[in-house]
Amino acid sequence: MLRRKALAGAVVLVAAVGATVGIRAADAATYPNPGVVTGSVNVHDPGIVKQGGTYLIAHTGNNIVLKTSTDRTAFKDAGVAFPSGASWAASYTGGSANLWAPDISYHNGKYYMYYAASTFGSNHSAIFLATSSTGASGSWSNQGLVIESTTSDNFNAIDPNLYVDPSGRWWLSLGSFWTGIKQVQLNTSTGKRLDSTIRSIAGRGGGAIEAPFLFHHGSYYYLYVSFDLCCRGASSTYRIMVGRSTSVNGPFVDKNGTAMTSGGGSEILAGHGSIHGPGGQSVFTDTDADVLVYHYYADNGTAKLGINLLGYDSSGWPYVY
Repeated sequence: MLRRKALAGAVVLVAAVGATVGIRAADAATYPNPGVVTGSVNVHDPGIVKQGGTYLIAHTGNNIVLKTSTDRTAFKDAGVAFPSGASWAASYTGGSANLWAPDISYHNGKYYMYYAASTFGSNHSAIFLATSSTGASGSWSNQGLVIESTTSDNFNAIDPNLYVDPSGRWWLSLGSFWTGIKQVQLNTSTGKRLDSTIRSIAGRGGGAIEAPFLFHHGSYYYLYVSFDLCCRGASSTYRIMVGRSTSVNGPFVDKNGTAMTSGGGSEILAGHGSIHGPGGQSVFTDTDADVLVYHYYADNGTAKLGINLLGYDSSGWPYVY
Protein backbone atom coordinates (compact mmCIF):
# COMPACT_ATOMS: atom_id res chain seq x y z
CA MET A 1 0.00 0.00 0.00
CA LEU A 2 2.95 2.35 0.52
CA ARG A 3 3.63 2.09 -3.19
CA ARG A 4 0.04 3.01 -3.98
CA LYS A 5 0.12 5.95 -1.59
CA ALA A 6 3.37 7.17 -3.08
CA LEU A 7 1.94 6.88 -6.58
CA ALA A 8 -1.24 8.63 -5.54
CA GLY A 9 0.83 11.40 -3.97
CA ALA A 10 2.74 11.86 -7.20
CA VAL A 11 -0.52 12.04 -9.12
CA VAL A 12 -1.93 14.63 -6.72
CA LEU A 13 1.24 16.70 -7.11
CA VAL A 14 1.06 16.57 -10.90
CA ALA A 15 -2.61 17.46 -10.86
CA ALA A 16 -2.02 20.33 -8.43
CA VAL A 17 0.85 22.00 -10.25
CA GLY A 18 0.37 20.77 -13.78
CA ALA A 19 -3.28 20.69 -14.79
CA THR A 20 -2.83 23.51 -17.28
CA VAL A 21 0.59 22.16 -18.17
CA GLY A 22 -1.11 18.86 -18.98
CA ILE A 23 -3.44 20.56 -21.42
CA ARG A 24 -0.62 22.53 -23.00
CA ALA A 25 1.53 19.38 -23.28
CA ALA A 26 -1.28 17.48 -24.97
CA ASP A 27 -1.77 20.30 -27.47
CA ALA A 28 1.96 20.37 -28.19
CA ALA A 29 2.08 16.59 -28.62
CA THR A 30 4.82 16.28 -26.01
CA TYR A 31 3.44 13.39 -24.07
CA PRO A 32 4.14 12.00 -20.60
CA ASN A 33 5.92 8.71 -20.12
CA PRO A 34 3.91 5.78 -18.72
CA GLY A 35 3.47 5.70 -14.97
CA VAL A 36 5.63 3.32 -12.92
CA VAL A 37 4.60 -0.33 -13.09
CA THR A 38 6.58 -3.31 -11.83
CA GLY A 39 6.59 -7.09 -11.96
CA SER A 40 5.03 -8.92 -14.89
CA VAL A 41 4.42 -6.06 -17.31
CA ASN A 42 4.99 -7.60 -20.75
CA VAL A 43 1.52 -7.18 -22.23
CA HIS A 44 -0.21 -6.52 -25.53
CA ASP A 45 -3.74 -5.16 -26.03
CA PRO A 46 -4.60 -5.04 -22.33
CA GLY A 47 -8.18 -5.18 -21.13
CA ILE A 48 -8.63 -4.31 -17.45
CA VAL A 49 -11.30 -4.49 -14.76
CA LYS A 50 -11.21 -3.66 -11.07
CA GLN A 51 -13.37 -5.74 -8.79
CA GLY A 52 -13.15 -6.19 -5.03
CA GLY A 53 -9.86 -4.32 -4.76
CA THR A 54 -8.10 -6.42 -7.38
CA TYR A 55 -7.14 -5.28 -10.86
CA LEU A 56 -7.42 -8.05 -13.44
CA ILE A 57 -5.76 -7.65 -16.83
CA ALA A 58 -6.42 -9.96 -19.77
CA HIS A 59 -4.23 -9.51 -22.83
CA THR A 60 -3.32 -10.95 -26.21
CA GLY A 61 -1.38 -14.21 -26.04
CA ASN A 62 -1.71 -17.95 -26.17
CA ASN A 63 -5.08 -18.86 -24.65
CA ILE A 64 -5.47 -15.25 -23.29
CA VAL A 65 -2.92 -14.25 -20.66
CA LEU A 66 -4.02 -12.98 -17.22
CA LYS A 67 -2.27 -10.70 -14.72
CA THR A 68 -3.39 -9.26 -11.39
CA SER A 69 -2.50 -6.37 -9.10
CA THR A 70 -3.78 -4.99 -5.82
CA ASP A 71 -2.30 -1.51 -6.21
CA ARG A 72 -2.26 -0.78 -9.98
CA THR A 73 1.53 -0.72 -9.82
CA ALA A 74 2.90 -4.20 -9.08
CA PHE A 75 1.53 -6.88 -11.42
CA LYS A 76 1.94 -10.63 -11.27
CA ASP A 77 1.19 -13.50 -13.61
CA ALA A 78 -2.15 -15.22 -13.07
CA GLY A 79 -2.02 -17.95 -15.71
CA VAL A 80 -4.20 -18.08 -18.80
CA ALA A 81 -7.95 -18.03 -19.29
CA PHE A 82 -8.05 -21.34 -21.17
CA PRO A 83 -5.35 -23.72 -19.87
CA SER A 84 -6.79 -26.54 -21.98
CA GLY A 85 -6.86 -24.38 -25.10
CA ALA A 86 -9.67 -22.86 -27.13
CA SER A 87 -10.36 -25.46 -29.81
CA TRP A 88 -13.53 -23.61 -30.86
CA ALA A 89 -11.40 -20.76 -32.20
CA ALA A 90 -8.89 -22.84 -34.18
CA SER A 91 -10.61 -22.50 -37.55
CA TYR A 92 -10.09 -18.71 -37.37
CA THR A 93 -6.51 -18.74 -36.04
CA GLY A 94 -5.11 -21.34 -38.43
CA GLY A 95 -4.62 -23.65 -35.46
CA SER A 96 -2.66 -21.11 -33.42
CA ALA A 97 -3.39 -20.71 -29.70
CA ASN A 98 -2.85 -16.94 -30.00
CA LEU A 99 -6.04 -15.04 -29.17
CA TRP A 100 -6.35 -11.28 -29.47
CA ALA A 101 -7.39 -8.13 -27.67
CA PRO A 102 -9.62 -9.38 -24.84
CA ASP A 103 -12.12 -6.93 -23.36
CA ILE A 104 -12.92 -7.71 -19.75
CA SER A 105 -15.67 -6.31 -17.53
CA TYR A 106 -17.88 -7.30 -14.58
CA HIS A 107 -21.68 -7.40 -14.77
CA ASN A 108 -24.48 -9.33 -13.11
CA GLY A 109 -22.12 -10.91 -10.58
CA LYS A 110 -19.67 -12.34 -13.12
CA TYR A 111 -16.83 -11.45 -15.44
CA TYR A 112 -17.45 -11.11 -19.16
CA MET A 113 -14.61 -11.42 -21.65
CA TYR A 114 -14.96 -10.75 -25.36
CA TYR A 115 -11.92 -11.66 -27.46
CA ALA A 116 -10.92 -12.15 -31.08
CA ALA A 117 -9.63 -15.06 -33.15
CA SER A 118 -7.96 -14.31 -36.47
CA THR A 119 -4.69 -14.23 -38.38
CA PHE A 120 -2.71 -11.18 -39.50
CA GLY A 121 -4.06 -9.47 -42.60
CA SER A 122 -7.22 -11.58 -42.85
CA ASN A 123 -10.81 -10.66 -42.08
CA HIS A 124 -11.76 -14.31 -41.66
CA SER A 125 -12.23 -13.46 -38.01
CA ALA A 126 -14.47 -14.06 -35.04
CA ILE A 127 -15.30 -12.60 -31.66
CA PHE A 128 -16.17 -15.00 -28.86
CA LEU A 129 -17.55 -14.57 -25.34
CA ALA A 130 -16.39 -16.28 -22.16
CA THR A 131 -17.69 -15.78 -18.62
CA SER A 132 -16.35 -16.54 -15.16
CA SER A 133 -17.51 -16.11 -11.58
CA THR A 134 -13.96 -15.44 -10.32
CA GLY A 135 -11.84 -14.37 -13.30
CA ALA A 136 -9.22 -16.96 -12.36
CA SER A 137 -7.27 -19.11 -14.78
CA GLY A 138 -9.25 -22.16 -15.84
CA SER A 139 -12.55 -20.76 -14.55
CA TRP A 140 -13.63 -19.28 -17.88
CA SER A 141 -16.59 -20.89 -19.62
CA ASN A 142 -16.93 -20.61 -23.40
CA GLN A 143 -20.22 -18.97 -24.32
CA GLY A 144 -19.60 -19.25 -28.03
CA LEU A 145 -19.49 -17.08 -31.11
CA VAL A 146 -20.79 -13.51 -30.95
CA ILE A 147 -20.00 -12.19 -34.44
CA GLU A 148 -17.80 -13.27 -37.32
CA SER A 149 -16.54 -11.78 -40.57
CA THR A 150 -15.53 -13.57 -43.74
CA THR A 151 -13.38 -12.60 -46.71
CA SER A 152 -16.56 -11.49 -48.50
CA ASP A 153 -17.42 -8.98 -45.74
CA ASN A 154 -16.32 -5.35 -45.72
CA PHE A 155 -15.43 -5.33 -42.01
CA ASN A 156 -13.17 -7.27 -39.66
CA ALA A 157 -14.53 -8.88 -36.49
CA ILE A 158 -11.64 -8.24 -34.11
CA ASP A 159 -10.84 -5.89 -31.19
CA PRO A 160 -14.13 -6.12 -29.28
CA ASN A 161 -15.24 -3.71 -26.58
CA LEU A 162 -18.41 -4.01 -24.48
CA TYR A 163 -20.11 -0.83 -23.30
CA VAL A 164 -23.19 -0.80 -21.07
CA ASP A 165 -24.99 2.53 -21.48
CA PRO A 166 -26.86 4.47 -18.77
CA SER A 167 -30.14 2.92 -19.94
CA GLY A 168 -28.74 -0.58 -19.43
CA ARG A 169 -28.36 -1.40 -23.12
CA TRP A 170 -25.30 -3.39 -24.21
CA TRP A 171 -23.18 -2.37 -27.20
CA LEU A 172 -20.19 -4.10 -28.75
CA SER A 173 -17.75 -1.97 -30.73
CA LEU A 174 -15.31 -3.83 -32.96
CA GLY A 175 -13.23 -3.65 -36.09
CA SER A 176 -9.97 -3.01 -37.86
CA PHE A 177 -8.96 -1.62 -41.28
CA TRP A 178 -11.44 -2.54 -44.08
CA THR A 179 -14.41 -0.15 -43.69
CA GLY A 180 -13.47 0.61 -40.11
CA ILE A 181 -15.07 0.42 -36.69
CA LYS A 182 -18.52 -1.11 -36.28
CA GLN A 183 -21.05 -1.35 -33.48
CA VAL A 184 -23.70 -3.98 -32.76
CA GLN A 185 -26.26 -4.19 -29.98
CA LEU A 186 -26.19 -7.17 -27.64
CA ASN A 187 -28.87 -9.07 -25.74
CA THR A 188 -28.36 -8.21 -22.07
CA SER A 189 -29.33 -11.72 -21.00
CA THR A 190 -27.03 -13.69 -23.28
CA GLY A 191 -24.28 -11.24 -24.19
CA LYS A 192 -24.81 -12.21 -27.83
CA ARG A 193 -26.17 -10.14 -30.72
CA LEU A 194 -29.63 -8.69 -30.28
CA ASP A 195 -30.30 -8.19 -34.00
CA SER A 196 -28.59 -8.09 -37.39
CA THR A 197 -27.93 -4.32 -37.45
CA ILE A 198 -24.30 -3.26 -37.89
CA ARG A 199 -23.56 0.45 -37.44
CA SER A 200 -20.44 2.20 -38.77
CA ILE A 201 -18.95 4.55 -36.17
CA ALA A 202 -15.40 5.28 -37.41
CA GLY A 203 -13.20 4.65 -40.44
CA ARG A 204 -10.24 5.86 -42.49
CA GLY A 205 -11.29 4.79 -45.96
CA GLY A 206 -9.72 1.37 -45.53
CA GLY A 207 -6.70 2.75 -43.65
CA ALA A 208 -5.26 1.71 -40.31
CA ILE A 209 -7.75 2.08 -37.48
CA GLU A 210 -8.26 -0.47 -34.69
CA ALA A 211 -9.00 -1.09 -31.02
CA PRO A 212 -12.23 0.83 -30.37
CA PHE A 213 -13.06 1.60 -26.76
CA LEU A 214 -16.24 3.45 -25.78
CA PHE A 215 -16.29 5.40 -22.51
CA HIS A 216 -18.72 7.86 -20.93
CA HIS A 217 -17.66 10.97 -19.03
CA GLY A 218 -19.77 14.01 -18.26
CA SER A 219 -22.04 14.83 -21.18
CA TYR A 220 -20.19 12.79 -23.79
CA TYR A 221 -19.52 9.33 -25.08
CA TYR A 222 -15.84 9.15 -26.04
CA LEU A 223 -14.66 6.74 -28.70
CA TYR A 224 -10.98 5.87 -28.34
CA VAL A 225 -9.22 4.14 -31.24
CA SER A 226 -5.68 3.32 -32.34
CA PHE A 227 -4.47 4.73 -35.65
CA ASP A 228 -1.62 3.40 -37.80
CA LEU A 229 0.51 0.29 -37.37
CA CYS A 230 0.82 -2.11 -34.47
CA CYS A 231 2.93 -5.19 -33.91
CA ARG A 232 6.22 -3.98 -35.42
CA GLY A 233 8.21 -3.64 -32.22
CA ALA A 234 10.04 -0.33 -31.92
CA SER A 235 9.00 0.47 -35.50
CA SER A 236 5.31 0.47 -34.54
CA THR A 237 3.45 3.70 -35.29
CA TYR A 238 0.28 3.07 -33.25
CA ARG A 239 -1.14 6.21 -31.62
CA ILE A 240 -4.23 6.79 -29.53
CA MET A 241 -7.00 8.97 -30.94
CA VAL A 242 -10.38 10.08 -29.62
CA GLY A 243 -13.66 11.54 -30.78
CA ARG A 244 -16.91 12.13 -28.96
CA SER A 245 -20.68 12.24 -29.32
CA THR A 246 -23.74 12.98 -27.21
CA SER A 247 -25.16 9.65 -28.43
CA VAL A 248 -23.83 6.17 -27.76
CA ASN A 249 -24.27 5.44 -31.49
CA GLY A 250 -22.51 8.60 -32.70
CA PRO A 251 -21.85 10.50 -34.84
CA PHE A 252 -18.45 10.83 -33.20
CA VAL A 253 -16.38 13.89 -34.12
CA ASP A 254 -12.92 15.15 -33.23
CA LYS A 255 -11.86 18.54 -31.85
CA ASN A 256 -12.09 20.05 -35.32
CA GLY A 257 -15.59 18.70 -35.88
CA THR A 258 -14.43 16.09 -38.40
CA ALA A 259 -16.53 12.94 -38.30
CA MET A 260 -14.67 9.81 -37.25
CA THR A 261 -16.42 8.04 -40.12
CA SER A 262 -14.46 10.38 -42.40
CA GLY A 263 -11.06 9.78 -40.85
CA GLY A 264 -11.47 12.14 -37.90
CA GLY A 265 -9.79 11.67 -34.56
CA SER A 266 -7.84 13.86 -32.14
CA GLU A 267 -4.50 12.46 -31.00
CA ILE A 268 -3.93 12.17 -27.24
CA LEU A 269 -0.89 9.87 -27.09
CA ALA A 270 1.79 8.88 -29.59
CA GLY A 271 5.32 7.55 -29.64
CA HIS A 272 8.00 9.72 -28.03
CA GLY A 273 11.55 9.04 -26.92
CA SER A 274 11.82 5.37 -25.95
CA ILE A 275 8.04 4.90 -25.97
CA HIS A 276 7.04 3.43 -29.33
CA GLY A 277 3.59 2.80 -30.78
CA PRO A 278 1.25 3.23 -27.78
CA GLY A 279 -2.20 1.78 -28.43
CA GLY A 280 -4.56 -1.15 -27.89
CA GLN A 281 -6.12 0.94 -25.12
CA SER A 282 -8.71 0.49 -22.41
CA VAL A 283 -10.16 3.13 -20.09
CA PHE A 284 -11.76 2.75 -16.68
CA THR A 285 -12.69 4.90 -13.69
CA ASP A 286 -10.68 4.35 -10.52
CA THR A 287 -10.85 6.08 -7.16
CA ASP A 288 -8.32 8.75 -8.14
CA ALA A 289 -9.12 9.43 -11.81
CA ASP A 290 -10.10 7.96 -15.13
CA VAL A 291 -7.27 5.67 -16.17
CA LEU A 292 -5.82 4.90 -19.60
CA VAL A 293 -4.28 1.44 -19.96
CA TYR A 294 -2.40 0.48 -23.13
CA HIS A 295 0.66 -1.25 -24.52
CA TYR A 296 3.75 0.30 -26.03
CA TYR A 297 7.06 -1.03 -27.32
CA ALA A 298 10.43 -0.47 -25.70
CA ASP A 299 13.57 0.21 -27.75
CA ASN A 300 14.29 -3.54 -27.81
CA GLY A 301 10.86 -4.28 -29.30
CA THR A 302 9.28 -5.72 -26.14
CA ALA A 303 5.59 -4.94 -25.64
CA LYS A 304 5.01 -3.40 -22.22
CA LEU A 305 2.16 -2.17 -20.04
CA GLY A 306 1.46 1.56 -20.04
CA ILE A 307 -0.76 3.25 -17.47
CA ASN A 308 -1.53 6.97 -17.28
CA LEU A 309 -4.30 9.11 -15.86
CA LEU A 310 -6.76 11.12 -17.93
CA GLY A 311 -7.74 14.71 -17.29
CA TYR A 312 -10.28 16.82 -19.16
CA ASP A 313 -9.77 20.35 -20.43
CA SER A 314 -12.27 23.18 -20.13
CA SER A 315 -14.03 21.95 -23.29
CA GLY A 316 -14.32 18.41 -21.99
CA TRP A 317 -11.60 16.87 -24.16
CA PRO A 318 -9.40 14.25 -22.49
CA TYR A 319 -5.65 14.58 -22.14
CA VAL A 320 -3.06 12.19 -20.75
CA TYR A 321 -0.92 12.97 -17.71
